[in-house]
Amino acid sequence: MKQIVILASGSGSNAENIITYFKESPQVAVSAVLTNKNTAKVLERCDRLEIPAFYFNKTAFTSSNTVVQLLKSLNPDIIVLAGFLWKIPFNIIAAFPNQIINIHPALLPKYGGKGMYGAKVHQAVKENAETETGITIHYVNEHYDEGAIIFQAKTAVEPSDDADTIAEKVHQLEYEHFPKVIEKLLL
Repeated sequence: MKQIVILASGSGSNAENIITYFKESPQVAVSAVLTNKNTAKVLERCDRLEIPAFYFNKTAFTSSNTVVQLLKSLNPDIIVLAGFLWKIPFNIIAAFPNQIINIHPALLPKYGGKGMYGAKVHQAVKENAETETGITIHYVNEHYDEGAIIFQAKTAVEPSDDADTIAEKVHQLEYEHFPKVIEKLLL
């Protein structure tokens, strides 16, 4: 059985979508969710979905091997960042080479990098009068949003769209494609 560990920081809608997608799979399971925010809504989702969840603080993540050891104990085939906002430290990347993937709510290399996440990305897309946007699923390296691209999907941006409608279009792409790309990488 292939094992997925998800890292999330917020509401956990993508995490829930992935968990639900693989719930009945005989080949793939989400073994745990890790979060850096003890008030993250993803913890409530994990409780409801009966998925083990772990909270860690910045020191455990960046200044020790605590999170690396926890991840190793879970033996993931893939680590999925789903709305996880902290930069992944090198010790974790080195321990799991080409096993960590992220989803970004834009067509990288546009609108990537430190501080470019969520509503900030959609607002920038609107302010720059882009005619399309989308999602990028990529491997994680030591730089924000610069790992090798695995998959992209696009959606049109209409002049009448605001940041919220752009966000909704992008979320639909995330929900549709993220679990399928994970599955393809694992099987």
